[in-house]
Amino acid sequence: MPSFINSPSLPVIKMQVACLNVSSIAARIPMPIRSNVSRLSNQPGVVQIRRPVILFDVMGTIVRDPFHDRMPAYFGFTFKELLAAKHPTAWIEFEKGLLSEEEFAASFFQDGREYDYEGLKQCMSSGYEYLDGMATLLQRLKGAGFEMHAFSNYPSWYTMIENKLKLSQYLPWTFVSCHSGLRKPDHQAYLDAAEHLGVQPSECIFVDDQPRNIEAAAKVGMLAIQFQNAETLEKELVACGCSLQPEVSFSSKVVCDQS
Repeated sequence: MPSFINSPSLPVIKMQVACLNVSSIAARIPMPIRSNVSRLSNQPGVVQIRRPVILFDVMGTIVRDPFHDRMPAYFGFTFKELLAAKHPTAWIEFEKGLLSEEEFAASFFQDGREYDYEGLKQCMSSGYEYLDGMATLLQRLKGAGFEMHAFSNYPSWYTMIENKLKLSQYLPWTFVSCHSGLRKPDHQAYLDAAEHLGVQPSECIFVDDQPRNIEAAAKVGMLAIQFQNAETLEKELVACGCSLQPEVSFSSKVVCDQS
């Protein structure tokens, strides 16, 4: 079963299709967007479909997160031991931009122990890599003309991801918590993102690996897809009407015959 959560109003694809037989072209449009096809009153034979904006979480969705294995290993800890030793709020405050990098480095451990901060950053950077199939999927989505944005809970370290993986070749780092001061699953983070883009929440598809973030997105009206892997994500995008075939589904004009 697809793992997407339906919002009250499903987002649909934005394009114009010039067609002599509107019902014929509408029949070719994938569900569930077909019900949102409408004839433009001043242009007979033209239907309009609104294209969704796709908002992507980054860590654990596009990029492998080294926090769970590389970081504890760097200190010789298990993950449970790392959680017990680190400061309980410093990372969240760093993600929200409330701590400078120097302040975060100094407060990383509860007991204030010394450690090689630059070595830790190098360890983390070495662990950043695209999850299987995601770079290819992002390239295909970009080629199909989708507007995409990063929507990430992450500190200023996101620049290390960009420097290594060049994620911005596929989508901009539009919404990062260290700049916005808001973290998912805060509902305001989703609402502010939609407002910034000039769209309704229902015109957004949100992809994230964390159930709590998915649930929050659905509550504000976004179509939310819980990430499992690239192959499944592509199927779920297609299931909600987002074909990756630009020459068929997303060409600006498609002329049909009268039959």
